[in-house]
Amino acid sequence: MFQKILIANRGEIACRVAATARRMGIRTVAVYSDADANAQHVKACDEAVHIGPASPRESYLRADRILEAAKATGAQAVHPGYGFLSENEDFAQACEEAGIAFIGPPASAIAAMGSKSAAKALMEKAGVPLVPGYHGDNQDAALLKDQADAMGYPVLIKASAGGGGKGMRAVQQAADFEAALASCQREAQASFGSAHVLVERYVTQPRHIEIQLFGDKQGNYVYLFERDCSVQRRHQKVLEEAPAPGMTAERRSQMGEAAIAAARSVGYVGAGTVEFICEQDGRFYFMEMNTRLQVEHPVTEAITGLDLVEWQLRVAAGEPLPLQQEQLQLKGHAIEARICAENPSQQFLPATGTLQTLRTPASSSFEVAPVRVDSGVREGDVISPYYDSMIAKLIVWGEDRDAALSRLDAALRDLHITGLHTNVAFVRRVIHTDSFAKAKLDTALIEREHTALFQAPGVPAHIAVGAAMACLLQPAKAPHGHRPRDPWAVQDGWRLSGQPRHREVLMHDGEPLTVITTRVGAQDYELQIGDRTLKLRLSGEQGDQLDIQLDGQRLRFSAYQHEGDIHVFLPQGAVHLQRVNPLTQTDHSHQGTGRLTALMPGKVVALLVKEGQQVKQGEPLAVTEAMKMEHTLTAPQDGTVAAILCAVGDQVAEGVELLRIE
Repeated sequence: MFQKILIANRGEIACRVAATARRMGIRTVAVYSDADANAQHVKACDEAVHIGPASPRESYLRADRILEAAKATGAQAVHPGYGFLSENEDFAQACEEAGIAFIGPPASAIAAMGSKSAAKALMEKAGVPLVPGYHGDNQDAALLKDQADAMGYPVLIKASAGGGGKGMRAVQQAADFEAALASCQREAQASFGSAHVLVERYVTQPRHIEIQLFGDKQGNYVYLFERDCSVQRRHQKVLEEAPAPGMTAERRSQMGEAAIAAARSVGYVGAGTVEFICEQDGRFYFMEMNTRLQVEHPVTEAITGLDLVEWQLRVAAGEPLPLQQEQLQLKGHAIEARICAENPSQQFLPATGTLQTLRTPASSSFEVAPVRVDSGVREGDVISPYYDSMIAKLIVWGEDRDAALSRLDAALRDLHITGLHTNVAFVRRVIHTDSFAKAKLDTALIEREHTALFQAPGVPAHIAVGAAMACLLQPAKAPHGHRPRDPWAVQDGWRLSGQPRHREVLMHDGEPLTVITTRVGAQDYELQIGDRTLKLRLSGEQGDQLDIQLDGQRLRFSAYQHEGDIHVFLPQGAVHLQRVNPLTQTDHSHQGTGRLTALMPGKVVALLVKEGQQVKQGEPLAVTEAMKMEHTLTAPQDGTVAAILCAVGDQVAEGVELLRIE
């Protein structure tokens, strides 16, 4: 077994690998960029080597610097994690030539499966069912459009290299094909260094089911059952579960054997995943093979009781597979939720900022447990625009799917994050939809349940305001959580005569609400909110948790203050309120003037209009790239492009004006 390994990655997967290595007595080396000097994965490892600036192209994608770090520290092997260089055959080959073990498949297997087009050609020869499509090398735009027209719309354009939904677009009609193709090619080139794409018929109501497999250097193979990853947004997974609901033993065996046949055909070694697109009637088609560990591997660990990273290390060291197929057992049901910094109400736009609050449910990291949290960040860390927006993975296990769902709902309720937008509330709404609760799964679930997910009623205003006022009225809940030493600094409405009264203006769902608070007892208050009067009693507090009675209803919840922001986490959901300073004037001078600004820090990769050009509301104007994804900015109104204030290649900060429409 190895004595020391280098982890050529960052974030939660680097922390994940380090945890297993530590348990096995293996020393670890981290690599880090300028942006990650104080990151958690650096602290999780025994040693760390700086490899370059924040940009992945100048750090985590620099194979030469990573190999130099491995040689300098005496690492015997490199674990690539997922993403970055994990599916780069040149890097795997370079490791082998340097006498350093690559904890993954041989370069030849990565090359064979790394191109979706080449992989599909291999599968066709092996008799594995394929979705109709064009997988050839000719990338002429006119030819690709002719192929799409011939197979009929909708079609799916997909980057031949890579994955994660990058370089992928569903095209509903011929008129949209050329723009979608250009966008896919740009994104594919930026993410994977290759603009090569394939075009396939878009299967309606498909399920996305994948098989986890392992191979060793002795030629043994096993499949560790399946995962359903159908719930997706922007072609990226939101929820994954194992086993797949409704899977029969016969179909599981068929798909597992097909996955092993695919792996055997390229001499595969290590952990891999074969992904299938499945019709609702159970028919399945080969989609691609991921020649690495998957983000969602913890759900497989939960239902098998195995540590897949340990298996990777043992296989890479030359040991045979720890178990044979007949020894593998499936127990219970597991679900993983990807917790991301993003704004679901703004088309899942990635978010950046400081994690002012990060409180997770009681868990056992990197182990089989009823609740597990895998994360590479801690409270106070910054989510930057340079890397993926995932904050954590929340994994739960139950005796069956219903038990796992209940546990996931409770864990999401107890997950408190403030400082930036997240998808926590959105994921909780997803698992409460009729489709997910009843396992009516397909990749269009989010679109189908749009009303329940995006127009669902929130926490009633009077409860939200009552909880926020309880937070403000607690002496220990002064800003930053400090109890003022000066009694005259306490803003409790005290006066020499008469009942203490206090006036607050709180923004709730974009609406200002004026609250008049009258103190009527030691812990009793009256809240006047418009025409409504509420009785509030402060029953107690413990840390950030409050216990109150609001009009006789007892509420237990958590609340966090940061400057003028109040975040309340109730059983019914989370609420964000803001204190309004009546002396502060809001600048509305730019509203409705047609200013187009950068929604987040990023790079301008395309300008689609010229000065003086007439545009219609909603028409694409520019494309920016941030967090490894492209974001199209559209015209806010009909008009003329009066000014273009940026150029392709510019790095822009959030809020910077890019174009102006008159």
